Amino acid sequence: QVQLVESGGGLVQPGGSLRLSCVVSGTIFSIYTMAWYRQAPGKERELVAAITPGRYTNYADSVKGRFTISRDNAKNTVYLQMNSLKPEDTAVYYCNSNYHSSNYWGQGTQVTVSS
Repeated sequence: QVQLVESGGGLVQPGGSLRLSCVVSGTIFSIYTMAWYRQAPGKERELVAAITPGRYTNYADSVKGRFTISRDNAKNTVYLQMNSLKPEDTAVYYCNSNYHSSNYWGQGTQVTVSS
């Protein structure tokens, strides 16, 4: 059974930083494209960042230069380093793994940016 478990969310002031982690179990982590999505209240879920098995990355325009996605295949973990956080980054952040027709989601972790 494939499981994705996110951690690292919380409350942070504008301009602050957080690092999200997502540990994957039950599958061969290294073959999956890993991604972070987010969903704010009343809005659709959107792609934040993704990283391929070859470590090619892409980012939403709204987070370029502030967020960094990375992966550690030895630890079956994908990270999202979030710097210079803004109130509009407030959302539930979800980890996603994708390989051909196999697509899995974590339970989500809340990130709140507020003073």
